[in-house]
Amino acid sequence: MTDFSSEEKTILVQYGIKKYEKEETVFEKLKTILSEKDIQRNIDTLIGTQKVRRIGPEVLQNNESHTELPDLPENLKPIIDNL
Repeated sequence: MTDFSSEEKTILVQYGIKKYEKEETVFEKLKTILSEKDIQRNIDTLIGTQKVRRIGPEVLQNNESHTELPDLPENLKPIIDNL
């Protein structure tokens, strides 16, 4: 696994949520690049800071009406494209 900064991990999780929304799918796709602990911690943090909201028991959604998605750094674009 590549070493990502905490900010990069958060961005990866946010873009994973934007791409898939179903929590199970987000975990499945991101676990090849992040640990499950990192994924869960970032989801919890994003929900706590209201950047992501839970829609029903299984669906996550970026709260784009409340806060904008961060810009995707160049080094993360190929990772998101390949998820």
